[in-house]
Amino acid sequence: MKLTYPRTADSKNKGVTFPRLECWNAMTEVATVAAEIDRKRVLCRISLKTLNTKFGASEEEPMRLLARHRTIVEEAARNLIENEHYEADGSVLIRANDL
Repeated sequence: MKLTYPRTADSKNKGVTFPRLECWNAMTEVATVAAEIDRKRVLCRISLKTLNTKFGASEEEPMRLLARHRTIVEEAARNLIENEHYEADGSVLIRANDL
């Protein structure tokens, strides 16, 4: 299988949007927010450890905290996408220094 990544030259003209799609994986302790670029979805992941470091997240309410700071998380994801900092699987991983 060949992975393809959205081209950011097009995304700068059309913009990166963030539909209200998000989920929490309790096994990996990672929250995922979806981004769209030219009708292609990019998964933007942030770990509980990063949420805790930056925002004081607890294991019981990471998604509530994510919702409260969603604008900051989206901006970090947008910067990673525009600078083409993709993981091998095509997602972007938001780290503490990205926020």
